[in-house]
Amino acid sequence: MSNHGALNMLLARAWVKPLVFISCLVPCGWLLWAAAFNQLGANPAEALIRSTGDWTLRFLCCALAVTPMRIQFSLPQLARFRRMLGLFVYFYALLHLSAYAWLDQGFVVADIARDIAKRPFILVGFLVVALLTPMAATSFQVAMRWMGAKRWQLLHRLVYGVAVLALLHFFWMRAGKNDFAEVVVYACIIAVLLGWRLIRRFRRWR
Repeated sequence: MSNHGALNMLLARAWVKPLVFISCLVPCGWLLWAAAFNQLGANPAEALIRSTGDWTLRFLCCALAVTPMRIQFSLPQLARFRRMLGLFVYFYALLHLSAYAWLDQGFVVADIARDIAKRPFILVGFLVVALLTPMAATSFQVAMRWMGAKRWQLLHRLVYGVAVLALLHFFWMRAGKNDFAEVVVYACIIAVLLGWRLIRRFRRWR
């Protein structure tokens, strides 16, 4: 049996999916523990906001990587985890938004509106959550059947725009501190993942 076949058999095991689910919750659990025991440094609010944003971007990269890895490495069982990873992108995006609205703005709508007008990267962050919401709401089989495959696929291609906007949000946030090292890393990862799709689509068109 090939290594790919053995890995596919492992990924197909019933216990793997719950294990992945629990693993995806580990960052959230760690942040809750760190907040409860004052382990987030001198500025816990900023640490929570930044950490939830970072994990949103990481899970977005993981979700986008499922299809290229599934095809390039002949691992069809990876498709089992795509919806879960996509929903965790939304979960951490909501945590990020909630942490900002609560810890930075105190849930004062007027202050949030002024912040959006003053800082464009906040507006971009809201757009990311707004685009993720219909995708999360229609990520289930019943929604696919109700919408039809073509409309469902068209809607879920918004994830490519989400990736670009999330990267722009991250870039503008780090521009204030002139810290672009991580931005370059994520930009390269997203460029590869989206570039792979463009190349494959071009080859199929030809």
